[in-house]
Amino acid sequence: MTSPLAQEVIAAKRDGRALSREQIQAFVDGLAHDTWNDAQAAAMAMAILLRGMDRSETVALTEAMTRSGEVLDWSHASLPGPVLDKHSTGGVGDKVSLLLAPIVAACGGIVPMISGRALSHTGGTLDKLEALPGYDVNPTSERLMAVLRGAGCAIVGASKQLAPADRRLYAIRDVTATVESLPLITASILSKKRAAGLQALVLDVKVGSGAFMSDIGPARALAESLVGVARGAGLPAGALITDMNQVLGTTAGNALEVRESIDALTGAARDDRLIAVTLALSAQLLQLGGLFASLDAAHAAAVKALTGGAAAERFARMVAALGGPADVLRDAQLPTAPVTRPVPAPRAGHVVAIDVRAIGIAVVELGGGRRRHGDAVDPRVGLAGIVGLGAPVEAGQPLAWVHAADDDAAAAAQRSVIAAVQIADAPAPVPPWLHARIGD
Repeated sequence: MTSPLAQEVIAAKRDGRALSREQIQAFVDGLAHDTWNDAQAAAMAMAILLRGMDRSETVALTEAMTRSGEVLDWSHASLPGPVLDKHSTGGVGDKVSLLLAPIVAACGGIVPMISGRALSHTGGTLDKLEALPGYDVNPTSERLMAVLRGAGCAIVGASKQLAPADRRLYAIRDVTATVESLPLITASILSKKRAAGLQALVLDVKVGSGAFMSDIGPARALAESLVGVARGAGLPAGALITDMNQVLGTTAGNALEVRESIDALTGAARDDRLIAVTLALSAQLLQLGGLFASLDAAHAAAVKALTGGAAAERFARMVAALGGPADVLRDAQLPTAPVTRPVPAPRAGHVVAIDVRAIGIAVVELGGGRRRHGDAVDPRVGLAGIVGLGAPVEAGQPLAWVHAADDDAAAAAQRSVIAAVQIADAPAPVPPWLHARIGD
């Protein structure tokens, strides 16, 4: 059968008509096999942005993009548990993946976590782990399988064979002002997760000043779309909408976040909000994966895995098996910045607001993120001891500690943090870390 003409498919969506599975498949095939040129792909992305897609169209798009490349099949791997994963829409200081993967593994799940790199002001999990000397984010399939059998989790990068249609479309969306399309965001996230052969997925949709979406309405719409489309494509899924109006944890920057994660796993230091978010997502995933009948039982198991040391042990096994330090809990061998400077509070009072996006950009300007694709990342730099909402401060008290490559970079970061933190005489209400659960 002849594939529908690109211009006819574009015109149908331009005019607001629902696309058939055949038309959607033609679009995805055109992306994957370069039979649609960039102009046609861009026109289609804009038509979808302006006209939208209904749930059945988005399911069809997700499934077609999933099948555009390799789809992992774990059924013959004899793994000792369900294959589970988590996805976050991105935030500042979000190191939940480094905690969740070993917690879930310690509770019986298998977590081949496909992660990404820093994007705009948000950090990337792969960049964080590469602060550990020798850590291999692109292992062979044989090594990946061995790590999953030995540790139960492996946080790695996606192969180029997974959802190649999405890779091309994402690059086009990035330069054509079509990133914000809800159906395209949904299909992009879920096609890669479906291609990873998961049996359940939990989604962390961030909302606030440091998130991709700053208002609860669009965040809820995205969470509902992700859960509904995932389930429509046969993947059990649930979502939490969590707050990003302050940094998650107390650090932002690759090596600093790994250090905070190790401290949280070992109990050396634990930030309450970071632990609450991590345990809630872990419990949701464990229940979705069928390992526990109730959310309460799953949460109790996750707490035990964290506080009893089993999760720390799994993390250490994963790191060593992927080429990182042999005893990461005792000697992580993380690089340190040559310049450390406090950010003194300009006045006494209470922290009532934080421009978290500005905090993330300050880390990028220090060298801890990318201004453009392909930039090198300095794992040493970032911010530590970042103040939280509601905190009382005295004049001169550190709002954060800057870790920088040189004095000029440190001074610029100090100015950025001072500008990003609003201090008032009286305290203001602090938003809860959890805004909503979707899919219960």
